[in-house]
Amino acid sequence: MKSIRKIDIHTHVRTGTGIKRMGTDTTFATPEELIGMYKIMGICKGVILPGINIECSDRIQSNEDVIHVIENYPEHFYWFCNIDPRMGKNSPNTDLSYFISYYKELGAKGVGEICCNLYFDDPYVENLFFHCEKNNMPVIFHIGHKIGECYGLVDDLGLPRLEKELQKYPNLIFLGHSQAFWSEISMDIDDETRKKCNTGKVIPGRVVMLMKKYPNLCGDISAHSGYNALTRDPEFGYAFIEEFQDKLYFGTDICAPRDYPNLYSWLDEALKNKKISYTAYKKICYENAAILLGI
Repeated sequence: MKSIRKIDIHTHVRTGTGIKRMGTDTTFATPEELIGMYKIMGICKGVILPGINIECSDRIQSNEDVIHVIENYPEHFYWFCNIDPRMGKNSPNTDLSYFISYYKELGAKGVGEICCNLYFDDPYVENLFFHCEKNNMPVIFHIGHKIGECYGLVDDLGLPRLEKELQKYPNLIFLGHSQAFWSEISMDIDDETRKKCNTGKVIPGRVVMLMKKYPNLCGDISAHSGYNALTRDPEFGYAFIEEFQDKLYFGTDICAPRDYPNLYSWLDEALKNKKISYTAYKKICYENAAILLGI
């Protein structure tokens, strides 16, 4: 069976080169560079996630910057808007629908990547989730491991705060992402190892349980964190793909113009070697995203 063109649910760009990303010798990829990479990887569309949270960006990006990219390359990209929960009046009671509905009208398909370094159940964050649910806008979130010296919504070992929000906002689609999220695919972690991409056999952990229990929790398998979760124990990974084929989304999390991920070729090889079904492959690579984006 032939591989299919994919939708990338999670990518980042900046217009122009700009400052280098801290700790690297590269800048963010430009739209033109990313489109060239997509041709090599067989990706037909990408979803740009604006980098507005100061905790995770060397180069702050506005929603308007991304709108400009979309206007120039509509055949290549969709976009999510990004809303910092402290926007507006810096209050947990701010009407964030004021922003979300505005950007939704301009074509935003969701909200994310949410990277603010607040607790997952902080009143500010809960207010953001409330308004995302109200506006029927799915969210992509990044989980961090602590307040300070990292980015992302903070949860404890076992993801109890995430579970609380899954219960509180049952009509909001959550796409989980990051090392601290995907490490919990297995039980053999602690407060230190949850920060890392772990290796070895998977003992099904909290991510598996939560995805079984809550219809509104899905998986963004972009970046090395998502790839590692699927490939550290290949037989488990293939079975996980089959079980959750309706809830997993292919992505890259490309930032730099040399960040070619391994996931696209691994999925193609898994299909070629009959390790996963063509039905699951199509859903994860294209169909789930097409439904989410309303294509």
